Amino acid sequence: MGIPKGRRRIVVAVAALLVAGLAAATVYRVLAPAEVVTVARGERPSAVEPEVGPVGRFSTAPLIVDGRLRVYATTRQVWADEPVDDRQRNTPYWSYRRWPAQLNGVVAAGTTVVSRWSDGRLVALDADTGRVAWQADAPAPQEGYTGRRTGAGTVWQPSGLHTATGPGGTVVVVVGDRQLQGTDLTTGRQLWRADVDPGCRTDVGTTVAGLLATLDRCAGSPVVEFRAATSGAVVERWSPPGAGAEVIVTPTGCTTARSNCGGLHITETGSADPGGGGAAGEDGGRGWLVDGRSPVAALGLDRAGTVLVGEVGVSVVDGMVVARSALTGDELWRRVDLGPGTTVVAAQPGRVHLLTGEKELVTLDPADGVERSRFRFTVGRDGTGWTPGLGYAAGGYVGLERLRTPVDASGDDQRYYAMAEPVVLAAI
Repeated sequence: MGIPKGRRRIVVAVAALLVAGLAAATVYRVLAPAEVVTVARGERPSAVEPEVGPVGRFSTAPLIVDGRLRVYATTRQVWADEPVDDRQRNTPYWSYRRWPAQLNGVVAAGTTVVSRWSDGRLVALDADTGRVAWQADAPAPQEGYTGRRTGAGTVWQPSGLHTATGPGGTVVVVVGDRQLQGTDLTTGRQLWRADVDPGCRTDVGTTVAGLLATLDRCAGSPVVEFRAATSGAVVERWSPPGAGAEVIVTPTGCTTARSNCGGLHITETGSADPGGGGAAGEDGGRGWLVDGRSPVAALGLDRAGTVLVGEVGVSVVDGMVVARSALTGDELWRRVDLGPGTTVVAAQPGRVHLLTGEKELVTLDPADGVERSRFRFTVGRDGTGWTPGLGYAAGGYVGLERLRTPVDASGDDQRYYAMAEPVVLAAI
């Protein structure tokens, strides 16, 4: 005995509505904004004293946090693993994921990891547990995830995301196209926000004096503007002497994320005369110390590519390593034994790291040039036919991308990177 025709239509209609409802629920669950927090379940990792030499090779770039964790980034996730000296990437110790926003940058200070997302959201995580410490709104970046396959640009050199230390503590500074903002690292409280003209300002970084530096071209002539990171107040608008219509400002002597920088190199591309007294570098540029309210000429930073380490500027000229007083330019020491192809890849307090043409990582004391360590910067049977990419140094570790030679920045990741695991992490 069959179901009457009228009742059959009702059953079919109800079934169709049920299927549609389930489909809508599924779509919502997949596409709706969401965050997934996976907190740590084990004990807090212990600090380690790794042996000097390569730790391992990785497909993603690690950010060393508190000497205990390695933090990584991909398009929609930031996560950590441990131990910090393990030769391979491990199961996440904690993980934080958002959808549909994309991860734009990561900074860390102490045991706090702050991520910036494409919708402008700042999310601070407790590095010990992975729990969300606070969330806050901030100016949105112009792009989403830009870290390519390794995420090195996201965790080592994020654009528009810095930390700075001021009288009230550590501040997270965000630079957007139309707004700048300072946020208290501990509480997530917005300290200040400032509107700026769009399209004519370039992010530079923060200084050891607790100032945010941006290059302002809004009125025509380039001006480096310095704001107090804790209040947002403009304390200096400085026109580089002799600068033309176009300049390039490169920070040096910085910690990770172009934060707490001690110097600037100004390439005065619009002027043949550097002005301001003294001899300019070979690119027509000049070096400046920014450890106070106003920039001070630094003859030892005039040469392009010079790395500031403490009070010393270290550069490589035709394979010869030369160290000069950053302020006066007086030569302090030189090394002629590292050979052609040597380049400075990173620095951290009391150490400058150079990569030789034979792919040896040589760490020198910037004060006297004494060698602290030297080893082959390879893992296993990896070859040496690659070019160094982004470099990073902090907490006694050095990280470096390995790029395919010749470098094709516009190529896809397979062409751009030298191998499947292009990042080497080493302890020094």
